[in-house]
Amino acid sequence: MQIASRIEAMKESATLAVGAKVGALRAAGVDVVGFAMGEPDFDTPTNIKRAAIVALESGMTKYAPTAGDKAAREAIAEKFRRENGIACKAEHVTVTVGAKHAIYMALQAMIEPGRGDEFLLPTPAWVSYRPLIELAGGVCIEIPGSIDHAFAVTAAQVRAAITPRTVGILLNSPSNPCGVVVAPSELKAIVDVVAEHPRVAILSDEIYEKLVFPEISPDAVHWSPGSDPRVAMRTVTVNGLSKAFAMTGWRIGYLCAPGGTFAREIIKLQGQMTNSIASFFLPAIVEALSPSSASQVETMRAAFASRARLIHAGLLEIPGMQCVQPTGAFYAFPDISALIGSRTMKGAIIRSAQSFADALLDEAHVAVVPGEDFGDCAKTHIRLSFACSEAQITKGLDRIKRFVNSLAGAPSTAKVGSVS
Repeated sequence: MQIASRIEAMKESATLAVGAKVGALRAAGVDVVGFAMGEPDFDTPTNIKRAAIVALESGMTKYAPTAGDKAAREAIAEKFRRENGIACKAEHVTVTVGAKHAIYMALQAMIEPGRGDEFLLPTPAWVSYRPLIELAGGVCIEIPGSIDHAFAVTAAQVRAAITPRTVGILLNSPSNPCGVVVAPSELKAIVDVVAEHPRVAILSDEIYEKLVFPEISPDAVHWSPGSDPRVAMRTVTVNGLSKAFAMTGWRIGYLCAPGGTFAREIIKLQGQMTNSIASFFLPAIVEALSPSSASQVETMRAAFASRARLIHAGLLEIPGMQCVQPTGAFYAFPDISALIGSRTMKGAIIRSAQSFADALLDEAHVAVVPGEDFGDCAKTHIRLSFACSEAQITKGLDRIKRFVNSLAGAPSTAKVGSVS
Protein backbone atom coordinates (compact mmCIF):
# COMPACT_ATOMS: atom_id res chain seq x y z
CA MET A 1 0.00 0.00 0.00
CA GLN A 2 1.26 3.48 -0.85
CA ILE A 3 2.30 5.71 2.04
CA ALA A 4 2.11 9.47 1.47
CA SER A 5 5.59 11.00 1.56
CA ARG A 6 4.56 13.71 4.04
CA ILE A 7 3.52 10.99 6.50
CA GLU A 8 6.45 8.71 5.81
CA ALA A 9 8.89 11.58 6.44
CA MET A 10 7.21 12.58 9.72
CA LYS A 11 8.99 11.68 12.95
CA GLU A 12 7.29 9.84 15.77
CA SER A 13 6.65 12.05 18.80
CA ALA A 14 9.78 11.83 20.95
CA THR A 15 7.82 12.14 24.18
CA LEU A 16 5.35 9.41 23.25
CA ALA A 17 8.20 7.17 22.08
CA VAL A 18 9.93 7.42 25.45
CA GLY A 19 6.60 6.87 27.20
CA ALA A 20 6.10 3.65 25.23
CA LYS A 21 9.55 2.39 26.27
CA VAL A 22 8.78 3.12 29.90
CA GLY A 23 5.48 1.28 29.64
CA ALA A 24 7.18 -1.78 28.17
CA LEU A 25 9.88 -1.83 30.87
CA ARG A 26 7.36 -1.46 33.68
CA ALA A 27 5.27 -4.25 32.19
CA ALA A 28 8.40 -6.41 32.37
CA GLY A 29 8.77 -5.62 36.07
CA VAL A 30 11.49 -2.95 35.86
CA ASP A 31 11.29 -0.12 38.40
CA VAL A 32 11.52 2.93 36.15
CA VAL A 33 11.37 6.53 37.35
CA GLY A 34 9.54 8.38 34.60
CA PHE A 35 10.37 12.01 33.91
CA ALA A 36 9.17 11.73 30.31
CA MET A 37 5.43 12.34 30.12
CA GLY A 38 3.80 15.72 30.58
CA GLU A 39 0.89 14.25 32.50
CA PRO A 40 -0.08 15.41 36.00
CA ASP A 41 -0.12 12.65 38.61
CA PHE A 42 -3.23 14.15 40.23
CA ASP A 43 -6.73 12.85 39.63
CA THR A 44 -9.35 14.98 37.93
CA PRO A 45 -11.25 16.99 40.59
CA THR A 46 -14.37 15.17 41.78
CA ASN A 47 -16.80 17.97 40.93
CA ILE A 48 -15.67 17.91 37.31
CA LYS A 49 -16.01 14.12 37.07
CA ARG A 50 -19.43 14.32 38.68
CA ALA A 51 -20.63 16.85 36.06
CA ALA A 52 -19.78 14.38 33.28
CA ILE A 53 -21.31 11.43 35.15
CA VAL A 54 -24.58 13.29 35.74
CA ALA A 55 -24.71 14.31 32.07
CA LEU A 56 -24.10 10.71 30.97
CA GLU A 57 -26.68 9.30 33.35
CA SER A 58 -29.23 11.89 32.27
CA GLY A 59 -29.00 10.69 28.68
CA MET A 60 -26.61 13.23 27.16
CA THR A 61 -25.28 10.64 24.71
CA LYS A 62 -26.25 12.01 21.29
CA TYR A 63 -24.35 14.09 18.75
CA ALA A 64 -23.52 17.60 19.92
CA PRO A 65 -22.91 20.65 17.72
CA THR A 66 -19.48 20.46 16.09
CA ALA A 67 -18.06 23.39 18.05
CA GLY A 68 -19.65 22.34 21.34
CA ASP A 69 -22.97 23.33 22.88
CA LYS A 70 -23.91 26.89 23.77
CA ALA A 71 -23.22 26.49 27.51
CA ALA A 72 -19.66 25.23 27.02
CA ARG A 73 -18.80 27.84 24.40
CA GLU A 74 -20.24 30.62 26.53
CA ALA A 75 -18.22 29.43 29.53
CA ILE A 76 -15.02 29.39 27.49
CA ALA A 77 -15.67 32.82 25.96
CA GLU A 78 -16.42 34.27 29.40
CA LYS A 79 -13.18 32.75 30.72
CA PHE A 80 -11.21 34.37 27.89
CA ARG A 81 -12.79 37.75 28.57
CA ARG A 82 -12.40 37.57 32.37
CA GLU A 83 -9.00 35.94 32.74
CA ASN A 84 -7.19 36.80 29.51
CA GLY A 85 -8.66 40.13 28.46
CA ILE A 86 -9.56 38.72 25.03
CA ALA A 87 -12.68 40.26 23.54
CA CYS A 88 -14.39 37.19 22.15
CA LYS A 89 -17.90 35.76 21.92
CA ALA A 90 -19.16 32.19 22.05
CA GLU A 91 -19.32 32.03 18.26
CA HIS A 92 -15.57 32.69 18.12
CA VAL A 93 -14.90 29.53 20.15
CA THR A 94 -14.69 25.85 19.24
CA VAL A 95 -14.14 22.88 21.53
CA THR A 96 -11.55 20.47 20.17
CA VAL A 97 -10.17 16.99 20.79
CA GLY A 98 -7.33 18.29 22.95
CA ALA A 99 -5.19 21.37 22.37
CA LYS A 100 -3.09 19.52 19.79
CA HIS A 101 -6.17 19.18 17.59
CA ALA A 102 -6.79 22.92 17.90
CA ILE A 103 -3.21 23.70 16.85
CA TYR A 104 -3.43 21.26 13.94
CA MET A 105 -6.60 22.86 12.59
CA ALA A 106 -5.35 26.41 13.06
CA LEU A 107 -2.20 25.67 11.08
CA GLN A 108 -4.18 23.90 8.36
CA ALA A 109 -6.32 27.01 8.01
CA MET A 110 -3.42 29.51 8.10
CA ILE A 111 -0.94 27.89 5.72
CA GLU A 112 -1.32 27.54 1.94
CA PRO A 113 0.53 24.38 0.80
CA GLY A 114 3.04 24.77 -2.01
CA ARG A 115 3.39 28.52 -1.65
CA GLY A 116 6.41 28.52 0.64
CA ASP A 117 4.51 30.01 3.57
CA GLU A 118 6.84 30.42 6.55
CA PHE A 119 5.82 29.97 10.15
CA LEU A 120 8.15 31.29 12.85
CA LEU A 121 8.85 29.04 15.81
CA PRO A 122 10.83 30.22 18.85
CA THR A 123 12.85 27.25 20.08
CA PRO A 124 13.32 25.14 22.14
CA ALA A 125 9.72 24.19 21.35
CA TRP A 126 7.34 21.29 21.89
CA VAL A 127 8.18 18.36 19.62
CA SER A 128 4.88 18.45 17.70
CA TYR A 129 4.97 22.08 16.55
CA ARG A 130 7.40 21.58 13.67
CA PRO A 131 5.69 18.43 12.29
CA LEU A 132 2.29 20.12 12.46
CA ILE A 133 3.61 23.18 10.59
CA GLU A 134 5.19 20.98 7.94
CA LEU A 135 2.14 18.72 7.65
CA ALA A 136 0.10 21.84 6.84
CA GLY A 137 2.53 22.58 3.99
CA GLY A 138 4.48 25.31 5.75
CA VAL A 139 8.17 26.00 6.18
CA CYS A 140 9.19 26.04 9.83
CA ILE A 141 11.64 28.84 10.64
CA GLU A 142 13.27 28.34 14.00
CA ILE A 143 14.21 31.34 16.11
CA PRO A 144 16.69 29.95 18.63
CA GLY A 145 16.61 30.90 22.29
CA SER A 146 19.55 30.39 24.61
CA ILE A 147 19.95 29.17 28.14
CA ASP A 148 21.71 32.45 29.01
CA HIS A 149 18.44 34.33 28.35
CA ALA A 150 16.20 31.68 29.95
CA PHE A 151 15.35 30.49 26.41
CA ALA A 152 13.22 33.56 25.60
CA VAL A 153 13.75 34.92 22.10
CA THR A 154 13.97 38.68 21.60
CA ALA A 155 11.85 41.04 19.59
CA ALA A 156 14.94 41.84 17.50
CA GLN A 157 15.27 38.15 16.59
CA VAL A 158 11.63 38.03 15.54
CA ARG A 159 12.02 41.17 13.44
CA ALA A 160 15.04 39.70 11.68
CA ALA A 161 13.21 36.44 10.95
CA ILE A 162 10.16 37.98 9.27
CA THR A 163 10.19 37.84 5.47
CA PRO A 164 7.55 38.48 2.78
CA ARG A 165 6.71 34.76 3.07
CA THR A 166 6.00 34.83 6.81
CA VAL A 167 2.36 34.10 7.63
CA GLY A 168 2.53 33.45 11.36
CA ILE A 169 4.43 32.92 14.58
CA LEU A 170 3.72 30.25 17.19
CA LEU A 171 4.16 31.37 20.79
CA ASN A 172 4.07 29.17 23.90
CA SER A 173 4.31 30.49 27.45
CA PRO A 174 4.64 28.91 29.96
CA SER A 175 6.93 26.80 27.85
CA ASN A 176 7.16 23.15 27.02
CA PRO A 177 9.98 22.02 27.19
CA CYS A 178 11.76 24.86 28.99
CA GLY A 179 9.48 25.27 32.00
CA VAL A 180 9.76 29.05 31.94
CA VAL A 181 7.26 31.89 31.75
CA VAL A 182 8.17 34.54 29.20
CA ALA A 183 7.90 37.91 30.95
CA PRO A 184 4.92 39.97 29.70
CA SER A 185 7.29 42.79 28.75
CA GLU A 186 9.19 40.46 26.42
CA LEU A 187 6.02 39.03 24.88
CA LYS A 188 4.64 42.53 24.37
CA ALA A 189 7.84 43.55 22.59
CA ILE A 190 7.35 40.64 20.19
CA VAL A 191 3.73 41.67 19.62
CA ASP A 192 4.95 45.21 18.86
CA VAL A 193 6.95 43.73 15.98
CA VAL A 194 4.11 41.54 14.72
CA ALA A 195 1.75 44.53 14.82
CA GLU A 196 3.92 46.17 12.15
CA HIS A 197 3.28 43.26 9.75
CA PRO A 198 -0.45 42.91 8.98
CA ARG A 199 0.05 39.61 7.13
CA VAL A 200 1.59 37.84 10.15
CA ALA A 201 -0.79 35.97 12.47
CA ILE A 202 -0.16 34.74 16.01
CA LEU A 203 -0.93 31.25 17.23
CA SER A 204 -0.64 31.36 21.02
CA ASP A 205 -0.56 28.03 22.86
CA GLU A 206 -1.51 28.81 26.47
CA ILE A 207 -2.22 25.30 27.75
CA TYR A 208 -0.01 25.87 30.83
CA GLU A 209 -1.31 29.36 31.67
CA LYS A 210 -2.53 28.46 35.16
CA LEU A 211 0.74 26.73 36.09
CA VAL A 212 2.89 29.77 36.86
CA PHE A 213 5.01 30.21 39.97
CA PRO A 214 5.23 33.85 41.13
CA GLU A 215 6.50 32.57 44.48
CA ILE A 216 9.65 31.55 42.59
CA SER A 217 9.89 34.56 40.26
CA PRO A 218 7.81 37.77 40.33
CA ASP A 219 8.06 37.84 36.52
CA ALA A 220 6.08 34.59 36.35
CA VAL A 221 2.88 36.27 35.19
CA HIS A 222 0.81 35.02 32.29
CA TRP A 223 -0.15 37.44 29.50
CA SER A 224 -2.19 36.65 26.39
CA PRO A 225 -1.08 38.24 23.08
CA GLY A 226 -4.70 38.08 21.93
CA SER A 227 -5.59 40.76 24.49
CA ASP A 228 -3.69 43.38 22.46
CA PRO A 229 -6.30 45.10 20.23
CA ARG A 230 -3.71 45.71 17.50
CA VAL A 231 -3.39 41.97 16.80
CA ALA A 232 -6.59 40.60 18.37
CA MET A 233 -8.25 39.83 15.04
CA ARG A 234 -5.24 37.85 13.80
CA THR A 235 -4.49 35.94 16.98
CA VAL A 236 -5.72 32.40 17.62
CA THR A 237 -5.49 31.46 21.28
CA VAL A 238 -5.37 27.77 22.18
CA ASN A 239 -6.00 26.27 25.59
CA GLY A 240 -7.57 23.22 27.20
CA LEU A 241 -8.22 21.30 30.38
CA SER A 242 -5.49 18.65 30.20
CA LYS A 243 -2.71 20.16 32.28
CA ALA A 244 -4.05 22.54 34.95
CA PHE A 245 -7.15 20.43 35.61
CA ALA A 246 -5.43 17.00 35.43
CA MET A 247 -7.68 15.91 32.56
CA THR A 248 -5.21 14.58 29.98
CA GLY A 249 -7.30 11.51 29.13
CA TRP A 250 -10.45 13.54 28.57
CA ARG A 251 -8.97 15.13 25.43
CA ILE A 252 -10.62 18.52 25.83
CA GLY A 253 -9.06 21.54 24.16
CA TYR A 254 -10.46 24.75 22.76
CA LEU A 255 -9.50 27.81 20.78
CA CYS A 256 -10.84 31.27 20.19
CA ALA A 257 -10.42 33.44 17.13
CA PRO A 258 -12.17 36.82 17.54
CA GLY A 259 -13.82 38.30 14.48
CA GLY A 260 -15.78 35.27 13.40
CA THR A 261 -14.45 34.47 9.93
CA PHE A 262 -11.48 32.35 10.99
CA ALA A 263 -13.50 30.53 13.63
CA ARG A 264 -16.19 29.64 11.08
CA GLU A 265 -13.57 28.17 8.76
CA ILE A 266 -12.01 26.17 11.59
CA ILE A 267 -15.39 24.77 12.57
CA LYS A 268 -16.05 23.83 8.95
CA LEU A 269 -12.79 21.87 8.91
CA GLN A 270 -13.63 20.28 12.27
CA GLY A 271 -16.97 19.13 10.90
CA GLN A 272 -15.13 17.12 8.26
CA MET A 273 -12.71 15.67 10.83
CA THR A 274 -13.99 14.84 14.29
CA ASN A 275 -17.26 16.70 14.71
CA SER A 276 -17.74 17.38 18.42
CA ILE A 277 -16.13 15.83 21.47
CA ALA A 278 -18.24 13.40 23.52
CA SER A 279 -21.41 15.29 24.36
CA PHE A 280 -21.47 14.33 28.06
CA PHE A 281 -18.04 15.97 28.53
CA LEU A 282 -19.44 19.39 27.66
CA PRO A 283 -20.97 20.07 31.12
CA ALA A 284 -17.58 19.15 32.61
CA ILE A 285 -16.08 22.11 30.75
CA VAL A 286 -18.59 24.47 32.34
CA GLU A 287 -17.85 23.00 35.76
CA ALA A 288 -14.07 23.12 35.31
CA LEU A 289 -14.14 26.78 34.36
CA SER A 290 -16.47 27.72 37.23
CA PRO A 291 -15.25 29.20 40.54
CA SER A 292 -15.93 25.88 42.29
CA SER A 293 -12.82 24.35 40.67
CA ALA A 294 -10.41 27.18 41.44
CA SER A 295 -9.22 25.95 44.82
CA GLN A 296 -8.35 22.49 43.48
CA VAL A 297 -6.43 23.96 40.56
CA GLU A 298 -4.54 26.16 43.03
CA THR A 299 -3.65 23.15 45.18
CA MET A 300 -2.11 21.42 42.17
CA ARG A 301 -0.33 24.60 41.04
CA ALA A 302 1.25 25.06 44.47
CA ALA A 303 2.44 21.45 44.44
CA PHE A 304 4.09 21.96 41.06
CA ALA A 305 5.81 25.11 42.37
CA SER A 306 7.28 23.11 45.25
CA ARG A 307 8.41 20.41 42.84
CA ALA A 308 9.99 23.04 40.58
CA ARG A 309 12.24 24.16 43.42
CA LEU A 310 13.06 20.57 44.38
CA ILE A 311 14.05 19.38 40.92
CA HIS A 312 16.07 22.50 40.16
CA ALA A 313 18.06 22.24 43.37
CA GLY A 314 18.67 18.55 42.74
CA LEU A 315 19.83 19.07 39.16
CA LEU A 316 22.38 21.65 40.30
CA GLU A 317 23.95 19.01 42.52
CA ILE A 318 24.66 16.80 39.52
CA PRO A 319 28.07 17.32 37.87
CA GLY A 320 27.87 18.82 34.41
CA MET A 321 24.27 20.02 34.63
CA GLN A 322 23.37 23.62 33.84
CA CYS A 323 19.72 24.49 34.37
CA VAL A 324 17.32 27.42 34.32
CA GLN A 325 14.97 27.57 37.31
CA PRO A 326 11.51 26.45 36.15
CA THR A 327 8.93 29.20 36.69
CA GLY A 328 5.94 27.60 34.97
CA ALA A 329 4.48 24.38 33.53
CA PHE A 330 6.16 21.26 34.97
CA TYR A 331 9.40 20.83 33.07
CA ALA A 332 13.11 21.31 33.69
CA PHE A 333 15.42 21.52 30.68
CA PRO A 334 19.06 21.14 31.72
CA ASP A 335 22.03 21.41 29.38
CA ILE A 336 24.25 18.30 29.49
CA SER A 337 26.87 19.42 26.98
CA ALA A 338 29.61 19.04 29.63
CA LEU A 339 28.88 15.31 29.69
CA ILE A 340 29.31 14.76 25.95
CA GLY A 341 32.26 12.46 25.28
CA SER A 342 32.07 10.57 28.56
CA ARG A 343 31.62 6.81 28.82
CA THR A 344 29.16 4.78 30.90
CA MET A 345 30.03 1.79 33.08
CA LYS A 346 28.60 -0.48 30.37
CA GLY A 347 30.84 1.13 27.77
CA ALA A 348 28.32 3.35 26.00
CA ILE A 349 29.76 6.65 24.79
CA ILE A 350 27.68 9.76 25.45
CA ARG A 351 27.72 11.43 22.04
CA SER A 352 24.44 13.34 22.27
CA ALA A 353 21.38 14.00 24.37
CA GLN A 354 19.77 10.98 22.73
CA SER A 355 22.61 8.64 23.70
CA PHE A 356 22.59 10.08 27.24
CA ALA A 357 18.85 9.41 27.54
CA ASP A 358 19.21 5.90 26.12
CA ALA A 359 22.02 5.01 28.53
CA LEU A 360 20.25 6.58 31.49
CA LEU A 361 17.16 4.47 30.84
CA ASP A 362 19.17 1.32 30.20
CA GLU A 363 21.61 1.59 33.10
CA ALA A 364 19.83 3.69 35.74
CA HIS A 365 16.17 3.08 34.81
CA VAL A 366 15.33 6.77 34.61
CA ALA A 367 13.37 8.09 31.63
CA VAL A 368 13.98 11.58 30.25
CA VAL A 369 13.29 13.05 26.82
CA PRO A 370 16.33 13.96 24.70
CA GLY A 371 16.43 17.49 23.35
CA GLU A 372 17.06 16.88 19.65
CA ASP A 373 13.41 17.14 18.58
CA PHE A 374 12.81 20.35 20.54
CA GLY A 375 14.86 22.37 18.05
CA ASP A 376 18.40 22.76 16.74
CA CYS A 377 19.38 24.87 19.77
CA ALA A 378 18.21 22.11 22.14
CA LYS A 379 20.44 19.28 20.99
CA THR A 380 22.50 19.16 24.18
CA HIS A 381 19.51 19.34 26.54
CA ILE A 382 17.21 16.82 28.15
CA ARG A 383 13.66 17.40 29.36
CA LEU A 384 12.47 16.21 32.73
CA SER A 385 8.79 16.40 33.60
CA PHE A 386 8.16 16.87 37.32
CA ALA A 387 4.48 15.98 37.01
CA CYS A 388 5.15 13.25 39.58
CA SER A 389 5.48 13.01 43.34
CA GLU A 390 8.32 14.59 45.30
CA ALA A 391 9.36 11.09 46.37
CA GLN A 392 9.72 10.07 42.72
CA ILE A 393 11.64 13.26 41.94
CA THR A 394 14.08 12.63 44.77
CA LYS A 395 14.48 8.98 43.79
CA GLY A 396 15.05 9.83 40.13
CA LEU A 397 17.52 12.62 40.84
CA ASP A 398 19.51 10.31 43.10
CA ARG A 399 19.73 7.74 40.30
CA ILE A 400 20.79 10.38 37.76
CA LYS A 401 23.47 11.71 40.12
CA ARG A 402 24.90 8.22 40.68
CA PHE A 403 24.81 7.55 36.94
CA VAL A 404 26.63 10.79 36.08
CA ASN A 405 29.19 10.27 38.85
CA SER A 406 29.95 6.86 37.36
CA LEU A 407 30.73 8.27 33.90
CA ALA A 408 34.34 8.10 32.84
CA GLY A 409 35.51 11.51 31.72
CA ALA A 410 32.58 13.40 33.29
CA PRO A 411 33.19 16.68 35.15
CA SER A 412 34.33 16.21 38.74
CA THR A 413 33.00 19.56 39.99
CA ALA A 414 29.88 19.55 42.11
CA LYS A 415 27.89 21.52 39.56
CA VAL A 416 28.13 23.81 36.58
CA GLY A 417 25.54 26.20 37.95
CA SER A 418 22.18 27.84 37.67
CA VAL A 419 21.12 30.27 35.00
CA SER A 420 18.66 33.00 35.90
